[in-house]
Amino acid sequence: MNIPSPSVRSTQWQPPHRLLVLVFLVTGSTIGGRGIQAYTPEDPVVMNMVDRGAAFLAKAEGSDYLFQPSGFAGGLGERMLAGYAYLKATGDPTAKIVDRALAAAKLLVRNIGAGEKGGGVSKEVYSTAVAIMFLAELDAKQYKPELEILEKFVYEIQYRNGAFGYVGKKTGDISQTQYGVLAIWTLDHIGIPLDYERVKSCAGFLMRSQSREGGWCYQATDPGIGSQRIQQSGVNLEMTMAGGSSVLIAGDAMRLWGNQTSEKPMQWDGMPEAVKIYVEDQNVDRRKKATIPREPVLATLKACDTYVRNSKLEQHGHYPYYQYYTRERYESFREIAFGGSTKSPDWYNQGVEELRAEQDPERGCWGQAKRDQTGKVCSTAFSILFLIRSTKKSIAATSSGTLAGGRKLPSDTTKIRVDGTQIKGEPVTTAVTDLLSVLEEDDDGSLEGKTVPENATLSTNPTERRAQIDRFQRLLRGSQSWQARRVAARVLGQSDEIGVVPTLIFALSDPDSQVKIFARDGLRFISRKFEGFGMPRKPDYAQLRKAQSSWRQWYLSMDPGHVFLE
Repeated sequence: MNIPSPSVRSTQWQPPHRLLVLVFLVTGSTIGGRGIQAYTPEDPVVMNMVDRGAAFLAKAEGSDYLFQPSGFAGGLGERMLAGYAYLKATGDPTAKIVDRALAAAKLLVRNIGAGEKGGGVSKEVYSTAVAIMFLAELDAKQYKPELEILEKFVYEIQYRNGAFGYVGKKTGDISQTQYGVLAIWTLDHIGIPLDYERVKSCAGFLMRSQSREGGWCYQATDPGIGSQRIQQSGVNLEMTMAGGSSVLIAGDAMRLWGNQTSEKPMQWDGMPEAVKIYVEDQNVDRRKKATIPREPVLATLKACDTYVRNSKLEQHGHYPYYQYYTRERYESFREIAFGGSTKSPDWYNQGVEELRAEQDPERGCWGQAKRDQTGKVCSTAFSILFLIRSTKKSIAATSSGTLAGGRKLPSDTTKIRVDGTQIKGEPVTTAVTDLLSVLEEDDDGSLEGKTVPENATLSTNPTERRAQIDRFQRLLRGSQSWQARRVAARVLGQSDEIGVVPTLIFALSDPDSQVKIFARDGLRFISRKFEGFGMPRKPDYAQLRKAQSSWRQWYLSMDPGHVFLE
């Protein structure tokens, strides 16, 4: 669903003997002595739950959906949400469920272009927000025209007082406002030019409609600008987290919690500290035209957080799985504003335990009970997004300088800076430098007719060696040339550098089979686990997924603070 100082970054590797206590705490502890296991999204138990849920979504039949795939009534949004959750969980953009989600998103855009505006009890806000999130995750650059159409529609359906809701209603719908501001936040972080008066207006409504005790209700009455907060009817924890996360999201869009994207270079996941990505913030000047005082926003959030910490979720409500995803979003954005990020927080561990008990043992889905009004597909998607900490990873991706869905570096490599790019010295270093210059032409045919050495020797000078490794990692993650990626995978695999492990794990899913093998063998060499984790020379998708999961688990035992984004 980046950004200030609890931004998520790869931490520096430390010798294993300094991490023994940390590893024990991560892998074997319980929470507060209450017998609740400490989980993370990389825990094998959690990943198994996610895999089973994703498999259900991929095979879901028409009867599993609540709506037909047309108009704004919810069917398009339902299919896009399923594709979005699947894509976030598996990283596979070629799956049929992703194709169905893309078709739904394009149909929604066509409907908007044809003048269809939803209305009544339609799900126009939800569908539009999910379409923006999905297209941004899939390929923000390719689908920029569609995203710009959706942006204009978001403005069109926003109320004059800044809220979102059903057409013709006078009260602001806190649930829909949450998705409206989430759509705007997503657009902000993929560089779409925004009208920040809209963000300011939305934040103002949310602050005015907060009930006196610090919470929010479903349909909130706006007391008006300059008025004191009133007692709202039907305040509950579910809507309080929706309202609180909306304020947090708006605050982040206005950079109240910091501005890493324009003030300082950002680090890309898996890259050493030397590599910095500079992404131009297209909205800097626009953001200056609409400002929000920080202190009133913080006061609103503190009152909200007090309410949240003193309340419990309604375990038997009509929208339990919607609650899980709302909770994950609230807590993830809260970590930005207030700090205190925890790898295995109590609320997450409890949610995992509850979802373990509720997952269908045969089909792998959630949402079996009649009381659950979101249905099997949406309930499963919400559960998956909670389990993988989807919002936290989206925040981490933007703080690390990658756009949503950015599975490789941008083709404009002038935006990437490396410390010590001027490599000088011994003849062997010059040879590697010349080789890198050829490889970095980034063209599928750039190496045709040229001799590429099977082995390249890295410099023995620490500074030069680090710069060379940085450049090879960029090639392996982003080059369009399979030849360049092969050379990079072989060199990195023979480097014996623990810091290149995340990049080699990423390369296990490279479309070139030889790159996969070089990456696999490199991981085995660096880890000294020469048997590896069972990945054959021609693995299927399930075997790749299992191998990547196992290698991530191993790397986290070395570096428990690392966050894998891809």
